[in-house]
Amino acid sequence: MDIASQAMPCREASWIGRVALPWRCLFNTLFSPRLQYTIRMVNQTLTEWFRSPLGAYVMAREQAYFDDVVADIFGFNALQFGLPAYDFLRANRMPFKFSAGLELGVNLRAAGEALPVATQSMDLVVLSHVLEFAGEPHQILREVDRVMMPEGRLIIVGFNPWSLWGLRQAFSFQESSLPWNGRFVSLVRLKDWLSLLGFDVSAGRLACYSPPFVNEKWLTRFEFMERAGDRWWGVAGGIYMLQAIKRVQGMRLITPKWTTRPAAPGMAQAAQRAARVSTGLPDNVIPLRKE
Repeated sequence: MDIASQAMPCREASWIGRVALPWRCLFNTLFSPRLQYTIRMVNQTLTEWFRSPLGAYVMAREQAYFDDVVADIFGFNALQFGLPAYDFLRANRMPFKFSAGLELGVNLRAAGEALPVATQSMDLVVLSHVLEFAGEPHQILREVDRVMMPEGRLIIVGFNPWSLWGLRQAFSFQESSLPWNGRFVSLVRLKDWLSLLGFDVSAGRLACYSPPFVNEKWLTRFEFMERAGDRWWGVAGGIYMLQAIKRVQGMRLITPKWTTRPAAPGMAQAAQRAARVSTGLPDNVIPLRKE
């Protein structure tokens, strides 16, 4: 099948459209799958997309990052929200680890906007591509803030809109296909949201600098961009992986420290003498206190 048959059909009536027609068809050919595969992706889940060549390219870097980071995070309870087909907590040594979400295969079926988890009970929470496909990402972060222990760790993975992947989304002609139908959240905006909730960003990394080619052969040809991305265009990675720590401001009430000193030997006798004089009683009578 030639290039024209692989590309999505493009019809333009104006002369501008006729001039741009070859470029749009070439763009669809390089960055879009074939027509039959595209129709199937309308009802495709994100887990199924990660099984594609482009998704496997992303997942390989995410899994390597999680295996390296979560091994040094300690506590008792860890939560992975979303993508239950991939165990991002396999390198972690916490005694209780579970997954939650609305997909099949999770340990706890729940929505991210209302987690049935006790307040301040989680030491580690992982959100992998959750915010960009959520209707209320702010509420999800508020729920995560509620269930996390003070000094707990939060790891967020998302698509970077300021990259070649964001450019692919901006020029996407298939709005219903994954992952381009999501609302990518920039790093600046995400850091602002976390700051409002009291999180401190402790570390992070960007990856997937190669263009989002669907063909595995083209991904292999552009591996040099992955190797040079951290050095030459560090902010243009296709995905970002962010670590944050929940900070809780401690408060200690400072109360006045009252000290009781014993009275001097002559002070008690002087007080009794003054009481007798004020009441007119003789010296051998001790005045009674009024109840």
